[in-house]
Amino acid sequence: MPYARKDLLTWQAGMYYHIYNRGISKSPIFREEANYLFVLEKVKEYTKANHLSMIAYCLEPNHYHFLTRQDGQEPAGNLPQYVFNSYVKAYNKKYQHSGTLFEGRFRAKVIQTKSHLLHLCRYIHGNPVKDGLVADPAQWLYSNYLEWIGERNGSLVDKDFIKSQFANAEEYKKFLFAYLKSRQLPDDVRKFIDDLEK
Repeated sequence: MPYARKDLLTWQAGMYYHIYNRGISKSPIFREEANYLFVLEKVKEYTKANHLSMIAYCLEPNHYHFLTRQDGQEPAGNLPQYVFNSYVKAYNKKYQHSGTLFEGRFRAKVIQTKSHLLHLCRYIHGNPVKDGLVADPAQWLYSNYLEWIGERNGSLVDKDFIKSQFANAEEYKKFLFAYLKSRQLPDDVRKFIDDLEK
Protein backbone atom coordinates (compact mmCIF):
# COMPACT_ATOMS: atom_id res chain seq x y z
CA MET A 1 0.00 0.00 0.00
CA PRO A 2 1.56 3.34 -0.99
CA TYR A 3 1.76 6.25 1.36
CA ALA A 4 -1.37 8.34 1.46
CA ARG A 5 -1.32 12.03 0.90
CA LYS A 6 -1.94 14.06 4.02
CA ASP A 7 -5.36 15.22 2.77
CA LEU A 8 -6.46 11.64 1.94
CA LEU A 9 -5.79 10.23 5.40
CA THR A 10 -8.27 10.18 8.24
CA TRP A 11 -6.57 11.49 11.36
CA GLN A 12 -8.15 9.96 14.47
CA ALA A 13 -7.38 9.94 18.17
CA GLY A 14 -5.85 6.67 19.30
CA MET A 15 -4.37 5.82 15.90
CA TYR A 16 -0.69 5.35 15.08
CA TYR A 17 0.90 7.11 12.11
CA HIS A 18 4.24 6.89 10.40
CA ILE A 19 5.27 10.29 9.01
CA TYR A 20 8.27 10.52 6.73
CA ASN A 21 10.03 12.72 4.19
CA ARG A 22 13.44 13.11 2.55
CA GLY A 23 15.52 15.73 0.82
CA ILE A 24 15.29 16.54 -2.87
CA SER A 25 17.19 13.85 -4.80
CA LYS A 26 18.10 12.45 -1.36
CA SER A 27 20.16 15.59 -0.66
CA PRO A 28 21.00 16.47 2.97
CA ILE A 29 18.42 18.32 5.03
CA PHE A 30 20.66 18.43 8.11
CA ARG A 31 24.22 19.77 7.93
CA GLU A 32 25.27 20.01 11.58
CA GLU A 33 24.19 19.17 15.11
CA ALA A 34 22.41 22.50 15.56
CA ASN A 35 20.04 21.56 12.72
CA TYR A 36 18.99 18.33 14.41
CA LEU A 37 18.52 20.07 17.75
CA PHE A 38 16.40 22.83 16.19
CA VAL A 39 14.01 20.25 14.76
CA LEU A 40 13.84 18.22 17.97
CA GLU A 41 12.95 21.33 19.99
CA LYS A 42 10.14 22.11 17.57
CA VAL A 43 8.91 18.53 17.80
CA LYS A 44 8.89 18.77 21.61
CA GLU A 45 6.89 22.01 21.44
CA TYR A 46 4.30 20.53 19.12
CA THR A 47 3.84 17.15 20.79
CA LYS A 48 3.50 18.72 24.24
CA ALA A 49 0.94 21.29 23.11
CA ASN A 50 -1.14 19.01 20.91
CA HIS A 51 -1.52 15.65 22.69
CA LEU A 52 0.73 13.71 20.36
CA SER A 53 2.84 10.81 21.66
CA MET A 54 6.18 10.11 20.01
CA ILE A 55 6.68 6.36 19.84
CA ALA A 56 9.84 6.21 17.72
CA TYR A 57 11.75 8.77 15.71
CA CYS A 58 14.98 9.11 13.80
CA LEU A 59 16.52 12.10 12.04
CA GLU A 60 19.17 11.23 9.46
CA PRO A 61 21.19 13.51 7.17
CA ASN A 62 18.73 13.32 4.27
CA HIS A 63 15.45 12.14 5.79
CA TYR A 64 13.35 11.74 8.92
CA HIS A 65 10.91 9.25 10.45
CA PHE A 66 8.29 9.96 13.11
CA LEU A 67 6.10 7.16 14.48
CA THR A 68 3.38 8.86 16.49
CA ARG A 69 0.12 8.19 18.27
CA GLN A 70 -2.53 10.87 18.00
CA ASP A 71 -3.99 11.24 21.50
CA GLY A 72 -6.23 14.27 20.86
CA GLN A 73 -8.21 15.85 18.05
CA GLU A 74 -5.33 17.82 16.53
CA PRO A 75 -4.23 15.85 13.43
CA ALA A 76 -0.82 14.22 13.74
CA GLY A 77 -0.29 15.34 10.15
CA ASN A 78 0.12 18.94 11.31
CA LEU A 79 3.41 18.01 13.00
CA PRO A 80 5.72 18.22 9.95
CA GLN A 81 4.16 21.47 8.77
CA TYR A 82 4.70 23.09 12.17
CA VAL A 83 8.25 21.80 12.52
CA PHE A 84 9.63 22.12 9.03
CA ASN A 85 8.07 25.39 7.89
CA SER A 86 10.12 27.19 10.52
CA TYR A 87 13.11 24.90 10.01
CA VAL A 88 13.33 25.54 6.27
CA LYS A 89 13.14 29.30 6.86
CA ALA A 90 15.94 29.13 9.45
CA TYR A 91 18.00 26.78 7.26
CA ASN A 92 17.68 28.98 4.18
CA LYS A 93 18.67 32.07 6.13
CA LYS A 94 21.66 30.42 7.79
CA TYR A 95 23.06 28.76 4.68
CA GLN A 96 21.89 31.32 2.09
CA HIS A 97 19.79 28.63 0.47
CA SER A 98 16.52 29.22 -1.38
CA GLY A 99 13.46 27.08 -1.93
CA THR A 100 12.33 23.88 -0.30
CA LEU A 101 14.58 21.14 1.07
CA PHE A 102 12.18 18.27 0.46
CA GLU A 103 11.30 16.25 -2.61
CA GLY A 104 7.60 16.81 -2.02
CA ARG A 105 4.98 16.91 0.69
CA PHE A 106 5.53 14.55 3.56
CA ARG A 107 4.29 10.97 3.38
CA ALA A 108 2.12 9.36 6.02
CA LYS A 109 0.65 5.96 6.67
CA VAL A 110 -1.73 4.58 9.28
CA ILE A 111 -0.22 1.68 11.22
CA GLN A 112 -3.00 -0.86 11.58
CA THR A 113 -1.44 -3.96 13.14
CA LYS A 114 0.69 -4.61 16.20
CA SER A 115 3.18 -6.53 14.07
CA HIS A 116 3.72 -3.60 11.72
CA LEU A 117 3.92 -1.21 14.66
CA LEU A 118 6.68 -3.10 16.46
CA HIS A 119 8.65 -3.92 13.33
CA LEU A 120 8.49 -0.26 12.34
CA CYS A 121 9.98 0.74 15.71
CA ARG A 122 13.03 -1.42 15.12
CA TYR A 123 13.23 -0.39 11.46
CA ILE A 124 13.37 3.28 12.51
CA HIS A 125 15.90 2.70 15.29
CA GLY A 126 18.01 0.43 13.11
CA ASN A 127 18.06 2.76 10.13
CA PRO A 128 21.33 4.56 11.03
CA VAL A 129 23.09 1.18 11.13
CA LYS A 130 21.47 -0.01 7.91
CA ASP A 131 22.51 3.25 6.22
CA GLY A 132 26.12 2.91 7.38
CA LEU A 133 26.15 5.92 9.69
CA VAL A 134 27.06 3.98 12.85
CA ALA A 135 27.85 0.43 13.91
CA ASP A 136 25.41 0.40 16.83
CA PRO A 137 22.05 2.23 17.04
CA ALA A 138 23.06 3.58 20.46
CA GLN A 139 25.78 5.62 18.73
CA TRP A 140 23.25 7.64 16.75
CA LEU A 141 22.09 10.51 18.95
CA TYR A 142 19.20 11.75 16.83
CA SER A 143 16.69 9.00 17.53
CA ASN A 144 14.93 7.96 20.72
CA TYR A 145 16.55 4.52 20.84
CA LEU A 146 18.57 5.60 23.89
CA GLU A 147 15.33 6.45 25.67
CA TRP A 148 13.91 3.06 24.70
CA ILE A 149 16.80 1.24 26.37
CA GLY A 150 16.95 3.55 29.40
CA GLU A 151 20.29 5.18 28.64
CA ARG A 152 18.98 8.73 28.16
CA ASN A 153 16.18 10.58 29.94
CA GLY A 154 14.62 12.46 27.04
CA SER A 155 11.00 13.58 26.77
CA LEU A 156 10.29 12.45 23.20
CA VAL A 157 9.25 8.94 24.10
CA ASP A 158 6.23 7.08 25.46
CA LYS A 159 7.59 4.94 28.26
CA ASP A 160 4.21 3.37 28.96
CA PHE A 161 4.05 2.13 25.39
CA ILE A 162 7.49 0.53 25.70
CA LYS A 163 6.56 -1.19 28.96
CA SER A 164 3.36 -2.51 27.41
CA GLN A 165 5.28 -4.21 24.59
CA PHE A 166 8.61 -5.33 26.06
CA ALA A 167 9.47 -6.69 29.49
CA ASN A 168 12.74 -4.77 29.66
CA ALA A 169 15.37 -2.98 27.60
CA GLU A 170 17.29 -6.17 26.87
CA GLU A 171 14.24 -7.73 25.26
CA TYR A 172 13.91 -4.79 22.87
CA LYS A 173 17.65 -4.82 22.12
CA LYS A 174 17.40 -8.49 21.15
CA PHE A 175 14.39 -7.73 18.95
CA LEU A 176 16.23 -4.90 17.19
CA PHE A 177 19.56 -6.68 16.78
CA ALA A 178 17.87 -9.81 15.42
CA TYR A 179 16.65 -7.64 12.55
CA LEU A 180 20.01 -5.92 12.06
CA LYS A 181 21.82 -9.25 11.99
CA SER A 182 19.55 -11.24 9.68
CA ARG A 183 17.34 -8.64 7.97
CA GLN A 184 14.76 -11.43 7.95
CA LEU A 185 11.13 -10.34 8.28
CA PRO A 186 7.73 -11.98 7.78
CA ASP A 187 6.53 -11.53 4.20
CA ASP A 188 3.75 -9.07 5.06
CA VAL A 189 6.15 -6.99 7.15
CA ARG A 190 8.81 -7.10 4.41
CA LYS A 191 6.32 -5.72 1.90
CA PHE A 192 5.28 -3.07 4.41
CA ILE A 193 8.91 -2.02 5.00
CA ASP A 194 9.72 -2.10 1.28
CA ASP A 195 6.84 0.30 0.67
CA LEU A 196 8.43 2.72 3.13
CA GLU A 197 11.63 2.82 1.11
CA LYS A 198 10.10 3.60 -2.29
